[in-house]
Amino acid sequence: MARVCQVTGKRPVTGNKVSHSNIKTRRRFLPNLQKKKYFLAEENKWITLKLSSEAIRTINKNGLYNVVKEMRASGAKI
Repeated sequence: MARVCQVTGKRPVTGNKVSHSNIKTRRRFLPNLQKKKYFLAEENKWITLKLSSEAIRTINKNGLYNVVKEMRASGAKI
């Protein structure tokens, strides 16, 4: 499975690793992804999502059902 957040769409970005002598080499910045299991009470089932820490905060703020509804409207299969 790819390193992509299912809610926000965050994915790895690239940049430079800069040494003390200012030599630049390419590197990847990975998103802070967590596997989280939620109980979706409206459908009476458990769902497992791969989320960034920002997406976990979004779910806490807006509610799981609203976030899942938006994901399904955008075409995600849950």
